[in-house]
Amino acid sequence: MTWTVSPEPYDSPVAAALWRAYYTEVSDRWYLLHEGRRTDPGELERGIAAHTGADLAPPRGRLLVARYGGEPAGTAGVRLLDGATAELTRVFLRAGMRGRGGAALLVRAAEDAARALGAGRMVLDTRGDLVEARALYARLGYTETGPHNDAPYAEHWFAKPLG
Repeated sequence: MTWTVSPEPYDSPVAAALWRAYYTEVSDRWYLLHEGRRTDPGELERGIAAHTGADLAPPRGRLLVARYGGEPAGTAGVRLLDGATAELTRVFLRAGMRGRGGAALLVRAAEDAARALGAGRMVLDTRGDLVEARALYARLGYTETGPHNDAPYAEHWFAKPLG
């Protein structure tokens, strides 16, 4: 089995299914940690609908989908914040696809997409409980920085020059 990564329209059925899986996982993880429960179904639907991914559409953004053996396995999104800085977002692999090198492949493809958009620097934010993500970013050369946004769940911010 091999990995492929390619651009995907943010509103395709594949992108929608992966967004739902991503949002469900990170939302449930937060609620289980902080409130001992899973996300309320209505709240989950509102959250998914509120973040359409339209900011990941060309010309200022890209959504990438990783496939393993041809099956959709994960995503990474890039959006330009300004002419020199892009933001990495929606980095996700389905649970059964983790540990096979797909996350690093997705992030590197997102870095290439950011360079193609003209960015020389990538930034991202993540939560404290997403320790796997923080380890991935550190392993790929991202360093922790001060905040670049005021996102409600952001607790750690990272940056990397794209060179």
